[in-house]
Amino acid sequence: MTSDSGVAHPLSRSLRDWQHHLRERLRVVSDQPEQEARWLLAAALGLDATALLRNALLPIPGDQGEQIVALLDQRLAGVPLAYCLGEWSFYGLDLRVSPEVLIPRPDTETLVTLALEGLAEEGAVRVLDLGAGSGAIALAIALARPQAEVWGVEHSPAALRVARANGALLASRVHWLEGDWYAPLDGALRFDRIVANPPYLADDDPHLPDLHHEPRDALVAGPRGLECLERIIAGAYERLSTSGMLLLEHGPDQGAAVRRLLGNAGLCAVRTRCDLAGRERVSSGTRI
Repeated sequence: MTSDSGVAHPLSRSLRDWQHHLRERLRVVSDQPEQEARWLLAAALGLDATALLRNALLPIPGDQGEQIVALLDQRLAGVPLAYCLGEWSFYGLDLRVSPEVLIPRPDTETLVTLALEGLAEEGAVRVLDLGAGSGAIALAIALARPQAEVWGVEHSPAALRVARANGALLASRVHWLEGDWYAPLDGALRFDRIVANPPYLADDDPHLPDLHHEPRDALVAGPRGLECLERIIAGAYERLSTSGMLLLEHGPDQGAAVRRLLGNAGLCAVRTRCDLAGRERVSSGTRI
C-alpha cells in the first residue's frame, strides 16, 4: 500500500515497528515525534499508553495498519495533531475537537483561572461563556464550580454539536444556546461572570496562513480585529449582576484598546493579566 505522501507502507508490522516508523516519519513536522507517534497509534488502535508499552510485539492487522497510515498522512500534510486525534486536553479535561472548532490552547487556561478567582464555590452564581466553541471554557468552569449555573452561547451549529457532545461526555450541566452573542438569552438573566475568547484577529493577520486548518470565523473578527470584542463589551453592562465581572481573551497587542473599551462601557476596576509567556492576554472590568 502507498500513502498519499507516496511512501510505501508494509502493513504487516508489530506495534513496536509501527512506533519506530511513525517516529522517524514525524520528525519533519514535530519537535516531539516519539510522543506524537504514541498518540497517533493510541488513537488508531484504541489503546491507552500502558497497553502500547505492554504489547510492543503485538502484530497489527492490515485494516488497523491502514488506519495508522491514514492518520500519519493527515499529520504529514500539516493537519494539527488535535484534529488527527479527535481530542485535546484543556484545564485537565479531555475534550473532543474537530475542524469545526478551535483547538483549545494553554493561553486560554489563564481566562478560566481568572474567571474562577473570587467566584463562590457554593451558592447560585451564574456564568456566561460567549462564543463557546468546543465548550472548553464553559465546561472547565462548570466542573470547577458544580453548583454554578453556566450558559454557553455559540453561533455555529456545528461547533455547538461538539460542545454538547463534550458536555454529555463530561456529565456537566451547561445550558447550551445557539445564536449571536447575547441574542438567544432570556432578557432577565444577569451573570456574575461573563467570559469570552472571541475572534480577535484582523483580516490580514500574518498568523492566518499557519491557522488555515481551523475555522476562520472563529479566528477573524474583521478589518481591525476588535469588532467582536466591541460587541461583547457594548452589551455586557446590562447583562452583569452587581459586582459581576467581564473577562475577555484578546491578542497581546490589543490590551490598551480593550481596557479603553471596558472603561468607556462603564465598567470599573479595569485590568489586564498576562499569559504564561508574559504577554497581555486577558482584560477584565467589573460592574459596580
